[in-house]
Amino acid sequence: MTSLSIVVIGYVWPEPCSSAAGENMYNLLGALTDKGWNTIFLSAASDSAHKADLQQINVESQSIALNCSSFDTLIESIDPHIVIFDRFMIEEQFSWRVKKACPNALRVLNTEDLHSLRHTRQQALKKSSGSHSEATDPMVLREVAAILRCDLTLIISKPEFDLLVTRYGVSAQQLLYLPLLISTCDLQPPPFSERHGFVFIGNFRHAPNWDALLQLKEQLWPAIRAKMPGAQLSVYGAYPAKKVTNLHNPAQGFMVEGWVDNARTAVSKHRVMLAPIRFGAGVKGKLVTAMQCATPSVTTESGAEGIDHTNHWPGVISNEIKTMADAAVLLHDDAQLWQAASDKSSAVLRRQFDTPDHQYQLTLHLENLVTQLSAHRSTLIMQQLLWHETLRSTQYMSQWIEAKNRQI
Repeated sequence: MTSLSIVVIGYVWPEPCSSAAGENMYNLLGALTDKGWNTIFLSAASDSAHKADLQQINVESQSIALNCSSFDTLIESIDPHIVIFDRFMIEEQFSWRVKKACPNALRVLNTEDLHSLRHTRQQALKKSSGSHSEATDPMVLREVAAILRCDLTLIISKPEFDLLVTRYGVSAQQLLYLPLLISTCDLQPPPFSERHGFVFIGNFRHAPNWDALLQLKEQLWPAIRAKMPGAQLSVYGAYPAKKVTNLHNPAQGFMVEGWVDNARTAVSKHRVMLAPIRFGAGVKGKLVTAMQCATPSVTTESGAEGIDHTNHWPGVISNEIKTMADAAVLLHDDAQLWQAASDKSSAVLRRQFDTPDHQYQLTLHLENLVTQLSAHRSTLIMQQLLWHETLRSTQYMSQWIEAKNRQI
């Protein structure tokens, strides 16, 4: 196939050093340009201090405006073979414009994670009921509708893939399981004897990270300090708001360090990653980073979700604070136990996060769909239904008649 033209419309500018989502997008773009495909990244987001220089991976970038027909002119002039929407909110904003201007372009949704799943879990937690009605939640309906409107949706978590197929009736051929695309880590992890203390890392614009940090500060860390009075915790991450930096307390060994240029170097200085995550979706990048650093982790079932560890987690999984605290102290102090947990990291990474292979599988799948787009779309009845304007015609007619009658 001749070289393809790709447009990626981003929710934010890629920041591979700030979050797993940023790293995933950066490596997705790299997969496209490595094929020699002409790739343009568009975004209406504000500029950011930590955004990647996309020119280094041969990606052109351009700012665009929301709710503006200038986008229609731009996308028509590019006339791409493929348009990738980064998150469902971007699909809602731009997909109808893309469909109108470039009807033969393959439309792909990059979820990063299922935002609606994370949202419903957060709402259930707030209600302390353990449940939240997904069927009537507007965000669920919006995200599933966006998935159905697209020709292909990229899913980084097997549980989310299964959820879409079994609960929401999305056709498996409309989905591609694409594990988190992580960057190569050439770091030689320091041994147990050269590490000290505990670590937490996360982008603090992400609600699950702020919630996890509060759980750490208010529950898990006090339980650990009760067993280890001299224990030290280093908290790293992008965009630490004042509410985050206010938690800094050297007397309690709770050190909020903030932004670091290299997350892997920072994490590898410590013995144990603490991640008391209560809700979320997708794959938690901090735990994959810990594995790349051969750093054992103590986390929850929610934290481990989406990572295929087959009961061999490099550390401990528990939803109980006492169990997590006990495990954290043991891993920190027992060199033999720590090494056994650390050694499990490489197996998980090999099994699930072979980025070069997944980048190849992605581009191969995109190529195949571009060449068979008409046949592919002909099988997507729900896509056709959602795009069919006549399904809304009775509503519009009724509203028009009502408006007309008010003027009589």
